[in-house]
Amino acid sequence: MIPISDDNPTRRRPIVNWVVVASCVLVYLVQISLTEDQHDAALGAFAFVPVSVFGSSGDSTAFPFPDWAWLTLITSMFMHGGLLHLGGNMLYLWIFGNNVEDAMGHGRYFVFYLLVGIAATAAEGLMDPSSTIPVIGASGAISGVLAAYVLVFPRARVTVVVPLGVLLYPMKISAIFVVGFWFVLQLMSAAMANPGEPGVAWWAHIGGFIAGAILIPFFSQYPLFGRRRLGPWG
Repeated sequence: MIPISDDNPTRRRPIVNWVVVASCVLVYLVQISLTEDQHDAALGAFAFVPVSVFGSSGDSTAFPFPDWAWLTLITSMFMHGGLLHLGGNMLYLWIFGNNVEDAMGHGRYFVFYLLVGIAATAAEGLMDPSSTIPVIGASGAISGVLAAYVLVFPRARVTVVVPLGVLLYPMKISAIFVVGFWFVLQLMSAAMANPGEPGVAWWAHIGGFIAGAILIPFFSQYPLFGRRRLGPWG
């Protein structure tokens, strides 16, 4: 089940969301322009490596500048491991992020996005603090955006395509079912994943979603749970 659009118009231009999408695309274009050695160096400098933040400062695998290693909690959010990784993340952010920004306002959305992204990446690291596997991608932050979306617009209609063999069958369903199905998949995948092995950072998705659900009441200018909009935006 792949979301492709929603029937949820916005009243503000999602400038911050556009900037985040453009930044991720730009960073990816830089990544693919690097040589293999340069790319490895970029991962070493900007990807999040749990042991670099949560491990001993004397660990030889730690970030080259230990005092600044925590910054990779942010920089890693703008890097991606391939075109499908980037495309999938940006599709979700494009569909759902504009409405969340509309519900929060530009400044609040920017802070919210960074906070849930940091929480997501930290959650992945805390599952195995000694890990030396780089973690990159915006999916943890986007998970927080999904939580915010479904709590503010649970009854919004989302168009999804369902693969049926070689055909893609389009249908419209409520956001609560789309996001709920997605979250259950994350929980199942995290439970079946082998700890310490490279792969999808499932716990970042779960951590980001939980962080988004906790933080949304403090950031949204719209009431939660699909109630009537208030104030100048209602």
